[in-house]
Amino acid sequence: MTVSRTVELEGHIIDSGTMQRCFEVIMDLGGDFDVEQFDVGRHKDEESYARLSVTAPDEGTLQSIVHELHQSGVNPIDPEDATLTPAPADRVVPQGFYSTTNHPTDVRVNGQWVEVEDIEMDCAIVVEDPDGDPTARTQVLNGIEAEDLVVTGEAGIRVRPPERPRDSSGPFGFMRGGVSAERPSASLIRKVADALREVKAAGGNVLVVAGPAVIHSGAGDALAELVREGYVDALSAGNGFATHDIERGLYGTSLGMNIETLEHPRKGHKHHIYTISEIVRAGGIENAVADGLVTEGVMYECVENDVDFVLAGSIRDDGPLPDTITDTVEAQNEIRRQAHDADMVVMLSTLLHSVAVGNCLPSTARVVCVDINPATVTQLLDRGSAQALGLVTDVGTFVPTLADELRE
Repeated sequence: MTVSRTVELEGHIIDSGTMQRCFEVIMDLGGDFDVEQFDVGRHKDEESYARLSVTAPDEGTLQSIVHELHQSGVNPIDPEDATLTPAPADRVVPQGFYSTTNHPTDVRVNGQWVEVEDIEMDCAIVVEDPDGDPTARTQVLNGIEAEDLVVTGEAGIRVRPPERPRDSSGPFGFMRGGVSAERPSASLIRKVADALREVKAAGGNVLVVAGPAVIHSGAGDALAELVREGYVDALSAGNGFATHDIERGLYGTSLGMNIETLEHPRKGHKHHIYTISEIVRAGGIENAVADGLVTEGVMYECVENDVDFVLAGSIRDDGPLPDTITDTVEAQNEIRRQAHDADMVVMLSTLLHSVAVGNCLPSTARVVCVDINPATVTQLLDRGSAQALGLVTDVGTFVPTLADELRE
């Protein structure tokens, strides 16, 4: 005896490879399928539709198949209302809660589809006012409160992965994911510049995620220019980035090395800790700028141009600077706030911060990840940020070239 479920998928399912992935999932997990209807889009802007009858030897196998198909935007043809289960206690989710993807998601409440707000991966879905004007939002597990109505199971959930149509000639047509050092960097940087202009012209929000290598490689001035010229709306970094950026302005060094001459001045290895001491004495970065102590650099431009910055601390930080958030949960919440507002994210040579921000981004956010080490971008893609473009190049070349393109 077998069990079956009818599902449907629509959109650019051929061009994006969605249909092929669905067939592979069904067969790899021990199921079978019958294509009941298949309407092929005959033009670049025309979508396709398919209805499949999925069969499996038992209910458990069928549920596993349907779960995997669901991640690719395949939905049951006869949707039910989502199951809402009260959370038993603060920070405790009901068993079998639905864990989100980073794709746009809807839940069905009282026969109507409700969009889930602030979608990101690995969260629960909380529904409010289900009998009136229902709303739905993602919630991290440590933010769950007792009696929150949490979506459990997979009934009444609709996932909408971003489309990848054949007509991809726009500024983000090049973003097909993957990592390659063979790509023509100059042309890609030009497209990134075009994309930044487009996002800003549309009133969008650009988030830059930066590591200390931006300063060490000599790209700090170029990034400061991007902030000054209004191409950066928010900055996510760590204690090290801000310290070495300010150190360069105070002492002309980054981690004790003169960036222009590549020399190590006497006592240069102490400059970063001297820098932290001076900012602590001033009462923070903003006060140091107001007092005239800090007069240049990325952090200076952020303060002067009212650009939101979050410095998330780590166990290895020296000092740290007074502006560094040392509470991990608080830092996560601040990073999440920035990520939810971002329309485009540029990640510059920082593995841990890039993954942290990437985990909070919806799949609709445009992401460029730049690093000399391809493993950095590979890990970001493996964590679920499949929409990211990985550009394997020296950040010290990328950022100044990007600034040149935008200047022109």
